[in-house]
Amino acid sequence: MRVGILGNANKPVIGAVTGELVGYLRRNGISFVVEDELAKLYGEDAHSAPLLKTEMCPRGDLPDRCDFLITLGGDGTMLSAAHVVGSRGVPILGVNLGKLGFLAEVPVEDLYPCLDEIRAGKYLLEERMVLEARNTHDDSCYSSLNEVVVDRGISPRVIQLETLVNDQYLVTYAADGIIVATPTGSTGYSLASGGPIVVPGSGVITVTPISPHTLSARPVLVPDSSVIRISVKSALKPVHLTADGQLEGFYDTPAEFTVRRADYTVKLVKRLNRNYFDLLRAKLLWGRDLRIESSDS
Repeated sequence: MRVGILGNANKPVIGAVTGELVGYLRRNGISFVVEDELAKLYGEDAHSAPLLKTEMCPRGDLPDRCDFLITLGGDGTMLSAAHVVGSRGVPILGVNLGKLGFLAEVPVEDLYPCLDEIRAGKYLLEERMVLEARNTHDDSCYSSLNEVVVDRGISPRVIQLETLVNDQYLVTYAADGIIVATPTGSTGYSLASGGPIVVPGSGVITVTPISPHTLSARPVLVPDSSVIRISVKSALKPVHLTADGQLEGFYDTPAEFTVRRADYTVKLVKRLNRNYFDLLRAKLLWGRDLRIESSDS
């Protein structure tokens, strides 16, 4: 096994954590390569002295230099890693140095027991759906593990989003925008906008309007074989497309986008002793009833 390491260099503990990780890998005879900006930035850190003699490469080259990728940061770092890996199929283990850690679900204090389990072959690989969004006018393309969002950008007014599924008219949303989410992304922006929680592995895509002008405009689930077409005929300002909050573009109207399932998946490393519902309860406090807890205390 050859491990790649990338991380969020803005995290205060990143130097210490990276140095400790490098030490663990060396002690166990595991070859590795570190993102160059991470290694360079903390090469002077007393905690990360091991990085001074470390093989490094640019972030974008990591998937070609390793067969297992560890991310140190939060969910944003995980999403960035998914974009870097793309269709190359390198499994990703997310270590949480941030706040929520829903995707990057391994707490830093559990990193080494988790790595011991992985070395013993005690882990799961979950294949997660990826979306591909394309602008039909210039053929620009975006991929997303969580969601694709088309919104009003800097315009102060709602926009009209004509939405078709497999060339069948669904609805025209008068809204701030629309979210097209994978099951992985269902607990993010879509959930905050009123969408449902969808268990990963479910063969559906969620279409959720953002602040719709009418209460009858509700989210809808469509099969993951669907092609979703979103058209904005006119708007005061260019409409805005984002993919996972990582990539973005602004488009003059009329603008049209298609969103469909990509022909590859992203592989996430999961521990055997934790399932998705455990994660929902721990991270989102799902189903928690403070009335019962207060009466028991």
